[in-house]
Amino acid sequence: MPNLNDQVVLITGANRGQGKAIAKHLASLGAKVAVGARNVEDAETLSLEISQNQVLPVQLDVTKVADWTAAVQTVIDTYHRIDVLINNAGIFIKKPLLDTTVEDFQQQVNVNQLGVFMGIKAVAPYMEKQRKGSIINNISISAFAPINDAAAYAASKAAVSNLSKSAAIELGPKGIRVNSIHPGVIETNMANGSNLNLNKIDAIPLRRMGQSNDIAQVAAFLASDESAYCNGAEIVVDGGLTLGTDV
Repeated sequence: MPNLNDQVVLITGANRGQGKAIAKHLASLGAKVAVGARNVEDAETLSLEISQNQVLPVQLDVTKVADWTAAVQTVIDTYHRIDVLINNAGIFIKKPLLDTTVEDFQQQVNVNQLGVFMGIKAVAPYMEKQRKGSIINNISISAFAPINDAAAYAASKAAVSNLSKSAAIELGPKGIRVNSIHPGVIETNMANGSNLNLNKIDAIPLRRMGQSNDIAQVAAFLASDESAYCNGAEIVVDGGLTLGTDV
């Protein structure tokens, strides 16, 4: 089991779904977790569920540079370092391409794509000073296997996939690893409210939907020194959905 004792981790969108599961799991492994959420009250609620001594609630709208600057500075002021960033926040708008408005497209770019870029920019200087850091981008299998009626979402996720690889090349010499997780169909409130057909599990070789903790365990591996030689890696967590074995 990965050892994250006293590692300082900042997680975006950590107040629900996969982000919440990641925060709880990493805290259980000894990490100090900064919980980022647009509504800081949601982050404070999560801190009560875990441990106020282990969790730092921070206001963080990932589309705002000022929020990134303030959140990272709060983490540094509190713990004097930042070891891991998990870019988890995201939005999903399911619409046919021709019904997707410019506003729909831009909203998903702002959260799913620019938010990740701003996060990397915000933490990398501190990690470079430490000569060590792990950035984990929680993306989606839609980056390479788009689902129907979600072109804008897929485009934003594909962009982050390549951003992650480029960042891994540039930041690797500075001691910073950048890796990605590609979840498949995970049973969360976002998925349940997205009009996805979640009942067709026969297409998944493991014959079940993924759970948030499936993602949390992979995040823990990438956050820890157990993945010390992983850089630019993409770990697919989809039960085999994208293998193309169903006939």
